[in-house]
Amino acid sequence: MRLFSKFNLLIVLLILSSCSTASYQEGDFRILPSPAFLEITGTSSLSVSEIEDFVNQAKSDFIAGKSLAGTDAVTLSLDTGGGLIPEAYTLEISGEHIDIKAASKGGLWYAVITLGQLVRDALDQEAALPMISIKDEPALNYRAVQLDIKHHLEKKEYYYELMDRLAEMKINGVILEVEDKLAFEKQPKIGSSDAWSIAEWKKLSEYAMARNIRISPLVQGLGHASFILKHEEYKDLRDDPASDWAFNPLNERTYEVQFDLYSDALEAFPYAQYLHVGGDEVHTTGRGSGKSALELQLIWLNRVSDYAEEHKLTPIFWDDMPLKNAGVYESIFNRNLSEAQVDSIWRVNGPNLNKYVDMFPKNCVYMRWNYDMPETKGNNRAMQWFTDHGFQVMGATAGQTRWNLMPLEESNTANIRDFALISIDNKADGLLLTLWDDDSPHFELYGRGIAIFAEYTWAGQKRSTEELHAAYRHRTFGPELVSQDFSFINDLESPVAFWKNALLDDKDRNQLRGIDNPMQNAVLTLPEASAPGEWTERNKSKLDKAKESQLMVDSVLYKISESKKSALRNTYTLEVYEQVAKVAQFTNKSLLLLAEWDVAKTAEERETAKEKLLNLEDEWKAQLTELEGVYGKTRALDKPADYILDQDHHVHLANQAIKFSDWQFYVEELFIQKIKEGNSLEMTGDLDNK
Repeated sequence: MRLFSKFNLLIVLLILSSCSTASYQEGDFRILPSPAFLEITGTSSLSVSEIEDFVNQAKSDFIAGKSLAGTDAVTLSLDTGGGLIPEAYTLEISGEHIDIKAASKGGLWYAVITLGQLVRDALDQEAALPMISIKDEPALNYRAVQLDIKHHLEKKEYYYELMDRLAEMKINGVILEVEDKLAFEKQPKIGSSDAWSIAEWKKLSEYAMARNIRISPLVQGLGHASFILKHEEYKDLRDDPASDWAFNPLNERTYEVQFDLYSDALEAFPYAQYLHVGGDEVHTTGRGSGKSALELQLIWLNRVSDYAEEHKLTPIFWDDMPLKNAGVYESIFNRNLSEAQVDSIWRVNGPNLNKYVDMFPKNCVYMRWNYDMPETKGNNRAMQWFTDHGFQVMGATAGQTRWNLMPLEESNTANIRDFALISIDNKADGLLLTLWDDDSPHFELYGRGIAIFAEYTWAGQKRSTEELHAAYRHRTFGPELVSQDFSFINDLESPVAFWKNALLDDKDRNQLRGIDNPMQNAVLTLPEASAPGEWTERNKSKLDKAKESQLMVDSVLYKISESKKSALRNTYTLEVYEQVAKVAQFTNKSLLLLAEWDVAKTAEERETAKEKLLNLEDEWKAQLTELEGVYGKTRALDKPADYILDQDHHVHLANQAIKFSDWQFYVEELFIQKIKEGNSLEMTGDLDNK
């Protein structure tokens, strides 16, 4: 009996030993953004579930405005004399204890977020927490994302979820371009019927602020004013009576209207530190006043900057027009110019700026936006001019510009990286990531660009592009998707770029609304029954690209399918990418079917191909229904029925129709109609005689 008891005891000890070994296995930990310093020395014996409880409670306390309290396993302390900058922290995990120090409550918040990522990774992999030493601080103080909502709104809960996601990436600012999506009380005509009330935006602002994110409004002014000047009541304020683009800066009522909008916006976003006044891409005449465009812009800028100062805010102004009016702007977008050539341009044209230097308001942040080539000597020279004259300057890069279906160029990785590193080197206060809604892809597709921006603005360059993209997959979907086997976003870029105009004859998708009879004059010419094979030969390069694209999209769709099986979270993001891939594949299939009809050897083959082409309408309707079902989970697809479209000066797809499908997929609609109506697909007589 005693022997049996000893044997049982041995078995129990072996089982316990096995369980202990499994629970202390090492994991793959990928914090995003990267800490400034990180060293892992082993595995901790701390209970992961207990630390998870602490993280959840600490986050809840921070959001509620309470003091963060430690536990037996976790010590939290504010260390104002330890040389830590605001938002910096240290995090030490030993075998049995966690020690967190920060100079501010914000620093403690970011330490808890980092600890939460470690906990999540441990739980995902059934691994132990690491014994780790982290010393962390942001490379840039202000790390802000611009939300552009001028052409559509997401569903309300999506914005709240977005604030949580931004906080997890240590984003601490949002510039929200409201345009007509705020129900202005002092100028009620301007708000659209789907606009949120001041109280609704204020609630979101409070939610963000509780997560260390300040929302500041961008209220477009001087130019980009179509959302105001399209209305009959404001036409007298136009600089050009025929155009709804720009205000007359010499009309006093211009400022009455703009200041009313500012007042309501600041009530909606009460924690704002900035008032972004816009001011870009505009040339005004002052209704024949004789004043130069630069002088007129500075008159306006001083008035709105004075308003911001009176309300204890810092105005932000896009800086492009003074540089254009002075003749130095082109030097910013030419990589081939040497430093001497850039200096020469500035020597000749710089005096055009210097002439008015005393008119530039000193309290303004001049935002040097560059989405293509921030590394150029001309871009640096422009930033230098502002700093040399005592002005504040901040950069703006982009996660989305004018891409139609999804962001391209690896989510603009290189440009985000370059501008962040330039800003860090120049000791700039911060950087803005713009996410323009001009052509309005689904917002989930911006996620990787936001993560890239978060990495470079917090940490600088600590990861290669491939490592950063892997870290994005790890954090977004789980550790299983780190492998290159699940990397598909870059592979989808070329097919999407091809998709944009593949169904057109040397025309651009954005421009179709300005073309007479676009179905005939823009949509791809169909093959003729009387000239078999000629269409295929004429479109050989396009068809080769369609075949290549088709294979690539097939691979992408397979990877997405496999990713959905392995992802631990955020499968909705994968569903959105899947819809993008299917749209691109529809175009590839359509082109190849046209070729199949064109080169058919017999009348029977041609009739079969024709039937497939005519079936495209039902296939597209089904695909569009599926896409709208996916997109509509988070997005208000259509504008209100009573929405007034403006003059669309910059040819924004999302500004060209009320209904989502009518602007996003106008080309597909015309193409299918052409297939149905085009009698070039009709065939009479014997095919062999043609």
